[in-house]
Amino acid sequence: MAALSLYLLLTWIFLLSLFRTRFADVLCHADESSALMEFKRSFRTNMTDSRCVYPKVHSWSLDGSGDCCSWDGVECDEVTGRVIALDLSSSCLSGTMSPNTTLFRLVHVKSLNLAFNSFNFSSIPYGFSNLSKLQYLNLSSSEFSGEIPHDILQLSKLVSLDLSTSSYETLHMPNMGDFVRNLTGLKELDLSSVSLLSPLPPILVNISSLTLLRLESCGLNGDFPVDIFQLPNLEVLHVSGNSNLSVFFPKPHRGSPLKSLRLYRTNVSGEIPASIGNLSLLNSLDIGYCYFSGLIPSSMGNLSHLTELFLDGNNLQGQIPVSFANLTQLSELWLSYNNLSGDSLEWVVNLTKLTVLRISGNRLSGGFPSSFENLKHLTTLDLSHNNLHGDILGALRNLKDLESLNLESLNLNGVLDVNDLFTLKNLRYLFLSNNNISFTKSFINATTSKLTYLYLNSCNLTKFPQFIGYLSELEVLHLEHNRIQGTIPRWIWNNSKESLWRICLFDNLLTGFENNQTNLPLPNLNYLDISSNLLETTLPVPPPSVMVYNISINFLSGEVPTSICEARSLTVLDLSNNALNGTLPPCLGSIGPLILLNLATNKFDGMIPRFYPNGCALRMIDLRENRLSGIVPRSLGNCGMLEYLNLGDNQINDTFPFWLSELAYLKVIGLRSNNFHGPIESHLSQLNFTNLHILDISNNSFNGEFPSNLLKSCHVMKVMVGQAELEYLNIYKLLHRFNVSFSISTTYAMKLMNKGTKRKYAKIPDVLVAIDLSNNKFEGFIPDLTGNLKSLRVLNLSNNFFIGSIPPSLANLTVLESLDLSWNNLSGEIPQQLASLTFLSVFKISHNHLSGPIPRGTQFDTFGSSSFAMNDGLCGSPLPNKCTNGENAPPSSSHFKVDNEEECLFDLDWRIVLVGDGVGFLVGIVLENLIIDEKSMWFLHYSKKMAKGWKKVRKALIDKKICS
Repeated sequence: MAALSLYLLLTWIFLLSLFRTRFADVLCHADESSALMEFKRSFRTNMTDSRCVYPKVHSWSLDGSGDCCSWDGVECDEVTGRVIALDLSSSCLSGTMSPNTTLFRLVHVKSLNLAFNSFNFSSIPYGFSNLSKLQYLNLSSSEFSGEIPHDILQLSKLVSLDLSTSSYETLHMPNMGDFVRNLTGLKELDLSSVSLLSPLPPILVNISSLTLLRLESCGLNGDFPVDIFQLPNLEVLHVSGNSNLSVFFPKPHRGSPLKSLRLYRTNVSGEIPASIGNLSLLNSLDIGYCYFSGLIPSSMGNLSHLTELFLDGNNLQGQIPVSFANLTQLSELWLSYNNLSGDSLEWVVNLTKLTVLRISGNRLSGGFPSSFENLKHLTTLDLSHNNLHGDILGALRNLKDLESLNLESLNLNGVLDVNDLFTLKNLRYLFLSNNNISFTKSFINATTSKLTYLYLNSCNLTKFPQFIGYLSELEVLHLEHNRIQGTIPRWIWNNSKESLWRICLFDNLLTGFENNQTNLPLPNLNYLDISSNLLETTLPVPPPSVMVYNISINFLSGEVPTSICEARSLTVLDLSNNALNGTLPPCLGSIGPLILLNLATNKFDGMIPRFYPNGCALRMIDLRENRLSGIVPRSLGNCGMLEYLNLGDNQINDTFPFWLSELAYLKVIGLRSNNFHGPIESHLSQLNFTNLHILDISNNSFNGEFPSNLLKSCHVMKVMVGQAELEYLNIYKLLHRFNVSFSISTTYAMKLMNKGTKRKYAKIPDVLVAIDLSNNKFEGFIPDLTGNLKSLRVLNLSNNFFIGSIPPSLANLTVLESLDLSWNNLSGEIPQQLASLTFLSVFKISHNHLSGPIPRGTQFDTFGSSSFAMNDGLCGSPLPNKCTNGENAPPSSSHFKVDNEEECLFDLDWRIVLVGDGVGFLVGIVLENLIIDEKSMWFLHYSKKMAKGWKKVRKALIDKKICS
């Protein structure tokens, strides 16, 4: 028996060695190596992509054995040699994913990972159902777009699916319920940032195998299925960033497997339940920026495995529980922006593993505890916007790992010891703004400091702190909103010339530069703001690297040198509100990245720069209040992103630039107080001022009829849009500097006649929709279509030659605040319907030929007599003359309409006056005392050439509903 056993054992060893030898000889199949090579050739590798780790496909080659099983990222079955796994994550791939991609030939693959590549916003191809054995699929953060193909739901063996995207990608899934219906074996599902725009499907609660569910920032709405919290295997639940998703936070039961729960910025309300302490396995909890109120339950101290706790941005009150001292595993604790109070922070003494502590924006008070010195691993500390006091810097001097320290708005007073700062050898970010402080003059050598970002704005400083000149790695310096006087010394950037890229000195009392040095020796400077000072010098020329340059509101003089155009990265240029003069450099329009050009309120003369290339990026051009002449350059039509154009208060001599209609994003046109002339009512019917909010062409010499075709195309003016919060017309732009991103935000400004006075808008509210045609030579009727512009807040047609009646349709302008029709030739009655305009605070119709009673009630009872002056036929309050049939009584009922064309032309009481003008005959038709409806009288004087006279007269009568 023993011999038989030995025989069987030896036989088994022999067969096993034989199989191993055979298996070792199994190579990749030719069809699969070919498919992989074709896939490789369809892409290029981009080593500069931040997601790139290394290009795995570089190792792929058919030379030698051509065994794809040995290639990076490829795994084969040891028995069959078939490719069963392909991991090309972070492989630097760049290109479009073909609908016929050869990946779909790898029918034996069980795991496919293409995450963190760049597929150039191509669609996810249809055909994944060919990979019927697929269990793991990861296409995350690879720049796919469009609809997720429906055939992925046929992959019934899927265990893990990750289609999450970056926030700027545009993947969407039309019906998540259908999508997951067949994927009943899923353990992991991540669709973060995929556009779902729907409630969560209840079917998810049936997938009992789920261990991970991430649906962050998906546009989810409706009610969150509360039973998902009870899934028996769920360890990770992340639904943050769905602000319209209502979540009822249940009372957790003991034994829950949850380890990570994130509800950040979802709609959760009420108090945090005390039973949250039952989630004993929880290591990460993020319920920041929800709507929690009440006290923080002391039971949170039971969550002994917590490493991350985010409670910021709620309405939590009371003291921080002393039980927090039990959370000894915490590395990050965020409690900022609540209503927490108390005068003790001693509970932090036990949290020795903390690396990040943020408790800003509360009502914490009292002295700063010495126990903070126990937090040896702390890298980020934010205590700002509280009422702490004491020697805070001194208490922190032993935190050698500290990199970021925020002590803004702590009511700190007095002199701070600079030496305490320099003992923090790793400190890179220091925020001390909004305190009343100064610094010691004597300090140790600061050149070893790693300080990179320094914020000392609004600190009541009167001079530049000397220690700044010793910092050798300084990149960002903020000293705005202080009282620093005199010249800007050169020593301030002595040791940081190469590193400084952002300097903010605005709103001080600076008068110039040391030794009048206006060429700044800062080769890497990207951002410079010295606006709102007392600088009396010529324009300092920024270095070529500058992207944002603001030196507005000073006393600069002289010309703008052409060398400013050498700043080829310039994105924002604001030289407004100075005394600069001369002609503008012709090259200004050709600075490629420039999006904001503000040269307003200077003394520039000559022509507007004439050349703007194709693809011009300008979004704002403000040249108002100068002495510019000539015409509006036609090449501005190349600036397809232009939103704001203000040329007001210059000497421009031109006709109306109809070609501006080609600029689809244009919101503001300001041409006031120039020498514009000619008609605007164009024969062109295809005008497209779709986004126009403000049209100000006042104080010019425009003539002809009311510009109906232009206003017909102003679609924004026709739509009422509700707005929960006040917003402003502005530019927001994200700029990139090496590995740093920073934003610029500039609100549009202009002067506009509103409510009878010239008003300066430092910010233009998004709801301000205004038309100002005043002080021109327009004639003819005010058309009924004006009443279609329902979002109008300001309408000024004063000082023109308009005739006819006030259109009753103006009563449709329900948010109108200011209406000025004064100094025209209007006749008839004031439409009674205008009394319904409850927002109307300014109403001017003086110096016309209006008659009849003034409407009573609502806003009309608040207008003074000057609003109605010099209209001899008006009667009723506030005018002294009474109406004959009782004060402000409505006129008698009468109606006149003619249905027959011949009666219309011949049965009226009319007379024809023929007048020769050397060109042709004019026909004047006077219809006297003709009542056209129950509430108004109409006086018409209509003159046209004889050839078109009858036709136009008939059309006018039809328009006025006299003839049918």
